[in-house]
Amino acid sequence: MKTTLKNIIPSPLWNLARDTVIATRHIPDLPSAYFHPWRKKSMESFAELKDKYKGERCFIIGNGPSLRDTDVSKLKDEYTFGMNRIYLAFEEWGFQTTFLASVNDLVIEQCVDDFLALDMPRFFSWRSHKYFPANLPLKNLPNFLYTTYDGMKFSQDVSHRIWEGATVTNVCLQLAYHMGFEQVILIGVDHSFKSKGEANKTVTSDGDDPNHFDPRYFGKGFRWQLPDLDMSEIAYLMAREAYEQDNRQILDATIGGKLTIFEKADYDNLF
Repeated sequence: MKTTLKNIIPSPLWNLARDTVIATRHIPDLPSAYFHPWRKKSMESFAELKDKYKGERCFIIGNGPSLRDTDVSKLKDEYTFGMNRIYLAFEEWGFQTTFLASVNDLVIEQCVDDFLALDMPRFFSWRSHKYFPANLPLKNLPNFLYTTYDGMKFSQDVSHRIWEGATVTNVCLQLAYHMGFEQVILIGVDHSFKSKGEANKTVTSDGDDPNHFDPRYFGKGFRWQLPDLDMSEIAYLMAREAYEQDNRQILDATIGGKLTIFEKADYDNLF
């Protein structure tokens, strides 16, 4: 066998070195990202959340139109992850999700005031910290994740680099794993869009939103990016494998959803 550095260096050290190089490559403002007080506070929060909900189940609530056909009232006393503009439904539901995550720059830039008005644990990409007030009190601070567009992997510890996998749902799957949830159930993850076009292309909505549970979601004038469903499926496969290897489970209880990666479940039979 040809001797190489990879053969000589123990795997854990090699992986650490590789991830460090990747991190350096993808964070132009490396010092501020790692030594900024907001990141320090986030790292403390991630440490507190590690395996905090071990053995519990949670629901990741997507924002597809199928959510209108789902009896969300059943989730009032469940652990739930909401994403992006899910807060548009809180008044109707009479409760809010346990957690909320958003990592898309366009969404965060346009909705930062809405996000700041929420009071549950919130998770945003470190890239987006520039949209938040610089004088934001630490007690009101959301959690900032170091997310990347590339470097395909499933992170079991969100203190480190997280691959977005073309969808915030994948970020929530990694958050749920980090927190120790044993069973994760997807609802409202329709995995289909009426709007068609080049993946990740930025467009501006010219009317009511047909792709989500609320026509205001990406309503007229809202800038957003067309989905990359193929890339998200790669991420979902990696998530399924990670959960299965740890004897955990991801179920898909989306009503009429088009996603075929996860085992299907009947939503009403889960209660």
